[in-house]
Parts: sequence; C-alpha cells; structure tokens
Amino acid sequence: MIDSTQTATYVGAVAAVLINFLLIALFIARLSRRPRIEHRLGIIIILALVPLCYLLIMAIRIKRPSLYLIQIGLMMAYLVVELMVDYVLKIEFRRTPGLVVPYVMLFFAGTGGMIGVASHAGRVWTIVTVITFLIMAILSFVQHSVTGQ
Repeated sequence: MIDSTQTATYVGAVAAVLINFLLIALFIARLSRRPRIEHRLGIIIILALVPLCYLLIMAIRIKRPSLYLIQIGLMMAYLVVELMVDYVLKIEFRRTPGLVVPYVMLFFAGTGGMIGVASHAGRVWTIVTVITFLIMAILSFVQHSVTGQ
C-alpha cells in the first residue's frame, strides 16, 4: 500500500516532468507560430496549480523541509503571475527588459525548483527532470531569440 507521503512524492515528480514537457510543447508552438496551441498549452500549464496546492498542503502536513515549501511556492507564484499577465490583464511585457527580467527570474526559479521537488522521488526522477528542464531551458532561449517573446 502506498502512503500519503509516497503519493505526494510521486505527484511532485510527475508534476515537475509534466510541467517541463508542457513548456517544451509551448515553446515549440511559439516557434511554429501557432498562437492558439500556445494559448491552450499555457492554460493547461496554469492548471498545474491544482497539484501544486495539493503538494503544498501535504508538505506542511508531512513536515517537508522549508526549501521544499519555497520550491513549490516559487512555481505557484510563477503560475499566478503568468495567469494574471497573459490571461487576465493581457499585458504585453515580454519586450520590456524592466518587466521581463524579473518574470524570467521567477520562471527559472519556479521550474528549477521543481527539480528539487522531483528529487524526493529518487535518482531516476531527478535525472528525467533535469534532462527535460535543460531541453526546456534551451528551447526557451531559442524561441526568445527567434520570436522576441
């Protein structure tokens, strides 16, 4: 039988990898100039707030280290910012260095922190998360240089 700690551990690992894969797909859609697909993928990524809320609640319940709470919190903060600027307020900020730099810092803090979340599930999950993170990071810089977004 799987206990709640183990369930939360694997939910965190799956969420980390899934977020990376979805971001990879989003950057490919952006490079392919497919705004509708990009928009839909963005919404799906924001829905990662649901398992992240579960992880935050479980982290408090099972007394995960403070760093774990910070890692989950950073990813949640990024997703809330993304929801607000791209879907609610619809702010064009990606070409304004004063706005995009903190956004990118939060993005990489959140997605990078998810490596730490996945690492609780073991070496294989850590390796998969690091590899997908690196692919996602490379694609983010490539798509930014090509599209300016």
